[in-house]
Amino acid sequence: MSKSQEVPDEEFVRLSSIALRIPESRLSGMLKRRVLQNVSGFFPDHYRFDKGTAGFETGTALFKTDEGIETVRGFPKIQRAMILGVGIATHFEGLPEVAVEEKMNGYNVRVASIKGTVIALTRGGLVCPYTTEKVLENVGKDFFIDHPDLVLCGEMVGPDNPYVPKDIYHEVDSISFFIFDIRHKNSGKPLGVDEKHELCSHYNIKTVPYFGKYPLDEASRRITGIIRELGKKSREGVVIKDPEMKLPAIKYTSSKSNNNDLEYAFGFYNDYGKDFFFSRVVREGFQAVEWDEDEEALHERCCRLGESILKPMVNTIKKRRQGERITEDVQIRVHSLDTANKFEEHLRRMGIDAQFDEPKLVDGQYLIVIRKFNQSTNDRTSAILSGQLW
Repeated sequence: MSKSQEVPDEEFVRLSSIALRIPESRLSGMLKRRVLQNVSGFFPDHYRFDKGTAGFETGTALFKTDEGIETVRGFPKIQRAMILGVGIATHFEGLPEVAVEEKMNGYNVRVASIKGTVIALTRGGLVCPYTTEKVLENVGKDFFIDHPDLVLCGEMVGPDNPYVPKDIYHEVDSISFFIFDIRHKNSGKPLGVDEKHELCSHYNIKTVPYFGKYPLDEASRRITGIIRELGKKSREGVVIKDPEMKLPAIKYTSSKSNNNDLEYAFGFYNDYGKDFFFSRVVREGFQAVEWDEDEEALHERCCRLGESILKPMVNTIKKRRQGERITEDVQIRVHSLDTANKFEEHLRRMGIDAQFDEPKLVDGQYLIVIRKFNQSTNDRTSAILSGQLW
């Protein structure tokens, strides 16, 4: 996925020490322990934080330029409200109102201009060639000519999504980029909600759906209504923000989204971490209590939860018993086969075992199905079916 140098780049360490205000000896130690990793192979070569440390988020990327080091901060983790009412009241205490945006279900991307070239970084701080091509279809270069110091943070969503395929956004035919934050390079400081929307409107850049601002004492009731409507459409949930972006945002998801996630993940039950499953079940419990569900509503919730867990796993076991390999099938749509080749290499570097089907030319673009092999689920299921004990 990435290569580390046996001898750390002394000039990089010196410049980074100045830019990040971290002692050179500590930076050298991070490189040797691979907390800070050199990534090469696609333009531009850079370094990334493989895990959060020294106040820098996971995925923070460092680029050496003629002016020194440019930093694209990793996107901060957003905490979750388990009980919406008290969560909002406690976290945003003292604010007159909060802003509410849709939390779209895709993958997190940061877009920046480095040495005059626009690139797209995944949450882990890797330059993704496929995402970069797709972002350039959605965002004009004029924005970065006028604002080279800003980073667009958004969600890539749609059916042609090689990481999190979701065919629930009917306004998206292939894959599209929706902005939820704009942040400064180096500091990571966000623009306020209104300023973000003004800039996006001026440059005709799409944003995630915005529900507006609500007085703090009304927010919980209004957001509950929004969540119920989003759930009916299988949408994920909301992000609740301080309009000035001085306080961190929090998120809240719909029951339908929790169950959809579980249904998908239990098809690959041995590849997803136990925390992934457990946290979503816990969310269902707290939401059922907060919404004061009667026995009938609670029974319906239990049935939804049970089906989302058991049915996909049963289907996986049956497929493996019949000799089928369990694959996670996704697709991409590209103008250039060179982008597809680079993306195949990108997946390989990430340690993902995938098979690319023959491309099909559809409406002037190449549609390529990618079969990602979930080896752990395949191996464990085969072993159990052969008599191995748990």
